[in-house]
Amino acid sequence: MGSLIGPVRSWSRSAMAKARPRTASDQAGSTDEDAMRRALALARRGEGRTRPNPPVGALIVRQGEVIGEGWHHRAGGPHAEIEALKGVSPEQTDGATLYVTLEPCSTHGRTPPCTEAILRSGIARVVVSASDPNPKHRGRGLRLLQRQGVAVVRGVCRADGEALIAPFSKWIQTGRPYVTLKMGMSLDGRIGDRTGRSRWITGAVARQGVHDLRRRADAILVGLNTASADDPSLCWSRRAALNPYRIVLDARGELPLQAKVFSDGQAGHTIVAATSAIGADRKAAVEGLGARVWICGDGPRVDLDALLAACGREGFLHVLCEGGGELAAALVRQRCVDEVWFYVAPRFIGADGIPVLGGEGWLLDQTPTLCIKSVCQVGHDVLIRAVPEGVEANVYRLD
Repeated sequence: MGSLIGPVRSWSRSAMAKARPRTASDQAGSTDEDAMRRALALARRGEGRTRPNPPVGALIVRQGEVIGEGWHHRAGGPHAEIEALKGVSPEQTDGATLYVTLEPCSTHGRTPPCTEAILRSGIARVVVSASDPNPKHRGRGLRLLQRQGVAVVRGVCRADGEALIAPFSKWIQTGRPYVTLKMGMSLDGRIGDRTGRSRWITGAVARQGVHDLRRRADAILVGLNTASADDPSLCWSRRAALNPYRIVLDARGELPLQAKVFSDGQAGHTIVAATSAIGADRKAAVEGLGARVWICGDGPRVDLDALLAACGREGFLHVLCEGGGELAAALVRQRCVDEVWFYVAPRFIGADGIPVLGGEGWLLDQTPTLCIKSVCQVGHDVLIRAVPEGVEANVYRLD
């Protein structure tokens, strides 16, 4: 998924030996949790790069020593279990324990089943954090291993494991991406002053947190007003291959062709979500720059349901919306948001500033409500993370 998303947490090979001794079962539980936390940290290195596969990490331990580790780098590449087995001989893995954040696959896809490699290796015990959310595959790999005499432990650091794959779970079960709404605002709920200026409401530490969140997303979604006023690149790296796609809602194709999302050398990672109102000449001009145009509806506004369906078909697991207020409000009204990240700065802008949610509001007894999952200080600002009330959701950890 350091502060916020952060660097991978270090885990000492001797951590298990240093654990406070209790009963044998207590020691085993502590050892398993320590090792799984390391596997989860490894998995987070792959976030935003594995679509349409989930991020997965794996660790191989024998007699208290880590002998192999790895994570899934990209779709079509070796799975985490195979990465962990690289360079480790069968003599070393015989009788070892494999820790993996998601249950091993047991079917042929772009790569062979990981269960076959596990059985060949002589690994005696497999510890899993999360089960496969795909109903067709859930539990299949673990049952296969058990039938072959491999000991299986399920649900170690389960909440963290399920949070890690929350975007994949949403996509595999619904065909739609997991949508995170991120907004930076003043203490009185304004995302810009009366002139439209918004740089910078929040501080440098919060902005770094946003870069980390972008790294974990497959696509970043913004409205036309935000793209025009702020002219953001929406990138976190100079390497296009590492950056998420940029999606701009622009029904009629009004965004200037000089905008950074077209002119920063990464136009191939830009998608304009338009309607049939976009002219043929304008569509050709945008595509001529290397960007793509998706037609999402026939009306004056982009059909968000059609857009998210297109994102799902593209294999986007996680879409990060960064505003503006009109788009944020539309997503909330249509119940498209799975999680919110609100960075709140300790300053006032006033009633004539731009509100965090635009358009017509709600009557008090009809207001959308949220369940707050965490509140933490980020530099001088505060980060509030929440999910829609009544929705079962595992949010990302902040470590």
